Amino acid sequence: MRSLLYLIAVILVIGWLIGFFAYSVGGLIHILLILAIISLLLGIINRSAD
Repeated sequence: MRSLLYLIAVILVIGWLIGFFAYSVGGLIHILLILAIISLLLGIINRSAD
C-alpha cells in the first residue's frame, strides 16, 4: 500500500510539473500538487504507524 501511495504521488507531481511548464490550466495544476502532497503525507503517517 505504501509503494502505491508513492507511485500516485510521483505521477501527480510529474503531471503538475508538465501542466505548470507546458500548459497553463490554472486550478487543476494546483489540485494535482495538493493531491500529491496529501499522498506523501499519508504514506509518511502510515509508515510511522507501522
